Formats: sequence, structure tokens, C-alpha cells
Amino acid sequence: MTITSTPPEVRPAHRVLRAGLLFLLVLPGLLWAGVRLFGLPGGYLLAFTPYAAAWAWIPVLAALAARKWLVAAVAVMAAAVLSVGVLPRALPDAAHGPAGGTPLTVMTINLFRGAADPAAVTRLVREHDVAVLAVQELTPAARDALAAAGLDTLLPHRTLAAEPGATGSGLYSRFPVTATGAERGPGGNLEAYATVQPPGAGPVGVESAHWGRRADPAGEPGGVPRILLGDFNATLDHAPLRDLVAGGYRDAADAVGDGLEPTLGPVTLDHVLVDRRIGVTDVDVRPVPRSDHRSIIAVLALPAT
Repeated sequence: MTITSTPPEVRPAHRVLRAGLLFLLVLPGLLWAGVRLFGLPGGYLLAFTPYAAAWAWIPVLAALAARKWLVAAVAVMAAAVLSVGVLPRALPDAAHGPAGGTPLTVMTINLFRGAADPAAVTRLVREHDVAVLAVQELTPAARDALAAAGLDTLLPHRTLAAEPGATGSGLYSRFPVTATGAERGPGGNLEAYATVQPPGAGPVGVESAHWGRRADPAGEPGGVPRILLGDFNATLDHAPLRDLVAGGYRDAADAVGDGLEPTLGPVTLDHVLVDRRIGVTDVDVRPVPRSDHRSIIAVLALPAT
């Protein structure tokens, strides 16, 4: 009987090869964590960071199983950076902002070049007692279809900037609006804006965002609070949106622990951002037939007059 064994000089080479292969497994998560941590441009791919954060723990387990401690340490670092950035969105904040005040329900929906079912949009507004609706990709045909479905009766005050294609937008309100208009952002999208005056509260600046006519800071202390709602084409892993939030806003879904709820396919590109003087009571994400986006409905608490 012949007994064979691996020559001693070959064994270190095998160990180095295994460590190298494990490091290649770790490298994507490490690079992703670096992009996320330092706010580097990541494009649309960065929207999948929650899935990358979950995957990043697989190399950790593989390295630990192989007893490659240095590789495991690097893998843990990458996975931890991603998890710290993602997990808080699934946990309610200790405070959602002021709990008292005047309730206001707002909704946003990207109409997918005007193709979304107008009856379904109107039904959601009616069923959820929505007082302010922001729409993106509002076409002239969609504007007319929403009116025919009864939306103008539910929300009679409005400022609309309808255009063919994907660049239009609009705001509908149950309450009177002033300072209305629309401005075209750097991406070519029109973004409707207005000041809404709900009863029992002070005026509120509202904008139908389609990223982004300006890096709107939140209202100055003592000034008009602001609400930005719409399709930001970004998640909370994109530095520009994180910077906007840091400028004085809270993401409504993030505040109540629904920040990982997808709004376009498997990613979260639509948001309701509220001035930190405004509280968040509840958030609901609902599909709308014939739209590629889901709607966000948020119940807010405005500072009472």
C-alpha cells in the first residue's frame, strides 16, 4: 500500500491560495462599504446597499470557517459598516418628532409617464383621507384623467406643471395654496411647489420632488416648515440625499421603521422628507396599478398655531 501526502512545501501555497480566494470574496463588500462610508458616487447600483449588507456577512462566515482570522477581521469591518448604515431604517426612531399638533396626511406617487390608474390614485386619496398629494411624471392626459376620476373634487386646490413624457409634476391640496409654481431641476424635471395652509396649523411649504431643483434646506427656525415628497431617484445610501436629510429633515419611513420598504422594484427611491419640527405618526406604502412606483402615504403632525 502506497501512502501519499502533500509535500510540506506545498501546504503553505495552498493556505495562501485559500486566503487569497477568501479575500476576493470579501473585496466587493469592502469596496461597497468604502463607497457608502465616504459618500463616493455609486450610481443606481448603490440603491442595492441593503442587499449588499446582508450578503457581506457570507464572507465573514466563510473566513471564520476557514480560520483565516485576518481575512475575517476585514470582512467583519466591511459588513459592520454596511449594517450600521442600513439597519436603523428597519427600527423606529425613539422620537418621530412632535407627537401633538395638527394631523396632515400626505401622499406621493410617480405616475409612470402618466400611465398610472387614475381611479386607483383617487381611491387611495379618499380611503386614506389624504389632504396633500404630490405626483411626478404628470402628463396632460393624466391630469385630465385624474380630474375625470374625481380627484379635483377631493383636492380642489392645486398647482400643476403637466408635460408629455416623464418631466411633469403637480401638487393637489384640500386646503388653500399660495406661492405656487414649478421650477425645472438640473435633471430636466419640473417640480411643482406651493405653500399650503391647513386649518389649525401654520403654513407649510410643500414640493413635489423629482430630484431636484435645489438642495432645499429645511425651513429656518421660526420660518415656514417644509415637506419634500416624491421620487428622489436615490436611497438613503446616496450621499446627496443623506446630505439633504442632514440639512434639517427626517425621512418619514425611516422614522417609523419602514425605511427599507421598496418603492420601485426592490429598491427605495421615493421618500417623504419632513422638516424636523414636523412629527411622523404613520407611513404606508401602497401599489398603484400601471405605475412602476409604489405610493407613499404618511400621516404627519404639524406644529399647531
